[in-house]
Amino acid sequence: MAASIIDGKAFAATVREKVAGHVARLKEENDITPGLAVVLVGEDPASEVYVAAKHKNTVAAGMASFEHKLPADASEEELFALIDQLNADPKVHGILCQFPVPDHLNERRVVARIDPSKDVDGLSVVNAGLLASGEKGLVSCTPLGCLMLLRDQVGNMSGKNAVVIGRSNLFGKPMAQLLLQESCTVTIAHSRTQDLAAVCRRADILVAAVGRAEMVKGDWVKPGATVIDVGISRIPHPEKPGKTKLLGDVDFAEAAEVASAITPVPGGVGPMTIACLLANTVTACCRANGLTEPEGLTA
Repeated sequence: MAASIIDGKAFAATVREKVAGHVARLKEENDITPGLAVVLVGEDPASEVYVAAKHKNTVAAGMASFEHKLPADASEEELFALIDQLNADPKVHGILCQFPVPDHLNERRVVARIDPSKDVDGLSVVNAGLLASGEKGLVSCTPLGCLMLLRDQVGNMSGKNAVVIGRSNLFGKPMAQLLLQESCTVTIAHSRTQDLAAVCRRADILVAAVGRAEMVKGDWVKPGATVIDVGISRIPHPEKPGKTKLLGDVDFAEAAEVASAITPVPGGVGPMTIACLLANTVTACCRANGLTEPEGLTA
């Protein structure tokens, strides 16, 4: 029996609708408009596309969007002065600096400069620590999106075996923490894991995030497992010269024969990331104003 395909695009649209509804209530009942500030240093073409998409989605949800562009040769002092200004601005509830930044800037120092309560990318060590200790912080957008998809697809995850392939600070570690909070038995696997295929075969929930195209084969997947494919690799298109094709970490055709549900690439996890960025901004706004957090939009 072929797996059901988890439509991240459709689910992300429902998340954005929830966000827009909550924003409308905040405006009407409290006269507050959640605000998201995005900082772009330099002119990286891919980053410009992402920033434009974030701006469009922020405005569509009824939020205030603040875009700040600095030249590629902007100093750390100039960038930090801007971040300090945004930290102090009560109209700004979420701040993110679009990465990558030019080589002379240090991404970790940039993240550390953002007020953790406005760190809607969930990248600061403070938010990582809050997540690890089971307290309320802001959770990195992609793992949060995966958690939402899993809650919708699996429901109660208590006691299930979950395997996360990948141990990055950006995704693997926070994803494992979120699954622990759902009372899963969690294994973090990585490049040094012995007999990775055997480890994966035990998983009721398999989350792949390593960035190696089609590494996870169908016979790595436990029959009936739920598979979340976070990886994305761009390869030359086999049938269209000069074009490229996006592939995930999982061999989709093989895994779909075995799994009960699977996310496609593209159209699975990807659309959830911006939706969760908006959700985090609303959450940060509610916390800043001592208001009830939106249901279903947080970890």
